[in-house]
Amino acid sequence: MSDDARGEDLSGDDRSDGDRSSQDDMEDDDVSSGFRRSRKGQVAMSLSPQEARVIRHVLGEMLELLGPSESPDQDPLAAAVDIGTTTVVPDDSALARLFPDGYTDDPDASADFRRYTEPGLREAKRSAARTALATLGEPGGKRVLTTEESEAWLRALNDTRLVLGERLGITEDWDELVAGLSDGDPRLALFWVYDRLTYLQETLVRALW
Repeated sequence: MSDDARGEDLSGDDRSDGDRSSQDDMEDDDVSSGFRRSRKGQVAMSLSPQEARVIRHVLGEMLELLGPSESPDQDPLAAAVDIGTTTVVPDDSALARLFPDGYTDDPDASADFRRYTEPGLREAKRSAARTALATLGEPGGKRVLTTEESEAWLRALNDTRLVLGERLGITEDWDELVAGLSDGDPRLALFWVYDRLTYLQETLVRALW
């Protein structure tokens, strides 16, 4: 699985044609889309159908990247007490960003930390992505979210941005990199998606606090 972001999606696969259409969708969205606090103090979400389609796509890829829960058949006792069997950092740099080592200077402590925490963290991230997908609606439009749903959206957007940012090699001066890309560069659409996810996360933070 490559990390050079040459037209890759969240899973690392090359799907540049779909990404170009995603960029067009994002550029056509109403600037008023996003999250805001309603007069009743609730969080209201407003997304265009095109925007909702792109978000549904990337959230679906997040669930694919996170994978299924560990099979209880692998270690029934460990599964019963929510202890994992994985003790090393994931090979995929994007997953490593989501599940970093707990102790960089103590491999044994880091392995124990991962066994006790990674299963719960993975399930929490899967749950947040599922909640966001379930409340996305068809085909987008407006929806009022509960506090729990809003917080799940915040976690899902953050995780998706972290993964996409890792795939693209995002740095503080990433806007300069984008400015230097040709119109035909397949990464350009993914940068647009990253920028839109950032905008949505910022509007949600303001709506919550």
